[in-house]
Amino acid sequence: MSRLPRSLFLFPLLLSATNVCAQLDFEQPPISYSETRPTDRVTRLTDELRDGTRKLQWDKENGYLRSVLQALDVSPTTQTLVFSKTSLQVGQISPARPRAIYFSDDVYVGWVQGGRELEISASDPLLGGTFYSLRQTPGNARIVRETSRCLQCHGSTHTRRIPGHIVRSVFTERSGQPVFRLGTELTDDSTPFDHRWGGWYVTGKHGDAGHRGNSWLSDREADAGSLSQNGNVTDLSGLFDVSPYLTDKSDIVALMVLQHQVHVHNVLTRAGHNGHRTLRDAVIMNRALERAENFQSDSTQRRYLSAAEQIVAAILFADEFQLTAPVDGTSGFREYFQKLGPFDDKGRSLREFDLKTRLLRWPCSFLVYSDAFRSLPQGVMSKVEQRLRQVLGGESITEAEASLFSPRQLSDRIKKYEHLTPAQRLEILQILRDTTELNLGK
Repeated sequence: MSRLPRSLFLFPLLLSATNVCAQLDFEQPPISYSETRPTDRVTRLTDELRDGTRKLQWDKENGYLRSVLQALDVSPTTQTLVFSKTSLQVGQISPARPRAIYFSDDVYVGWVQGGRELEISASDPLLGGTFYSLRQTPGNARIVRETSRCLQCHGSTHTRRIPGHIVRSVFTERSGQPVFRLGTELTDDSTPFDHRWGGWYVTGKHGDAGHRGNSWLSDREADAGSLSQNGNVTDLSGLFDVSPYLTDKSDIVALMVLQHQVHVHNVLTRAGHNGHRTLRDAVIMNRALERAENFQSDSTQRRYLSAAEQIVAAILFADEFQLTAPVDGTSGFREYFQKLGPFDDKGRSLREFDLKTRLLRWPCSFLVYSDAFRSLPQGVMSKVEQRLRQVLGGESITEAEASLFSPRQLSDRIKKYEHLTPAQRLEILQILRDTTELNLGK
């Protein structure tokens, strides 16, 4: 019997050690979360502040908030307001003093009235969610990266053990304290409308489709059925003092976009991390078995395909909850967002809203333009492109790929995208070909 290389015997030990510390998996190579310097937009701003090429202005009303939003190119129309005590500065948050969240495609900024710091986070192409704080005191503004306290929630089971972001719906008392015995729900595109936004303020029109926003339980003994409906609100001034905030809105359309992109960011992070680990493991195995460096075993292909399938399902809204009534915001966010583009040669954009039966007119996420998507490991990206050609362009599944799945799995892969009509598939494909560098054929 021929002797196997010693490295092959060490390989299972490496995987075993990694699995034992699964909750800290992102702290291990090849991610090494805390030790790796981010390349996200907030880090670039931090460098500008250190080099003196940019300064932040402080004002007594909002501290550094306005200046930070301007520096990060975040619009005040993205403002959403959450009053549940579910963040670091819980002592300052209540229905009378909600926390404001502002966002762009890759940055999130949290402002608390009277809070000691701005909470800033980003989506880093390699690391995933990265977290920062900025003390709200006038003087030498310094943004500090947080690698421990934020991850207590943002690197937990809430994010499936990757550094990620969270949008959740909770029942709260009148104080804003969550009543966790009634459950808490992470929300995304698939969440039924009437389960969304517990602990949030919501402004805008949504017909007879109810949600959990703008309301709290009367007392600790009340059950979920006692939550009063307070929808179709366009003016929050009757619920709390809105004057300290940049706008008087917590736009329903902005909330829908927020929960969509948080979900997709987390999927991209998880798939990216898995892709990097798959490449690492493949390199070790190929060297151990003296195979070609770029050889992909069935196991390696399955791992890449699994990561790619999660991404394609998320960006094509595979499980999106169908709206039962039209939705309309009142903050100007809708108009702002739709102008961002990019646009194809027919003037179409993946940012155009539907808001009658679904979020977007063409069910494909605008986050295909994000650094997090464009920076996916090549092994994952090639499978994403392949799946998009299959789903949108009708390309056949290869025999080699079909051999990796059971007949039921293959059937499920087809049914997952039955929500897309032939016309929608063609239009999405045309927009992607015109506005991205994806390999989607001609």
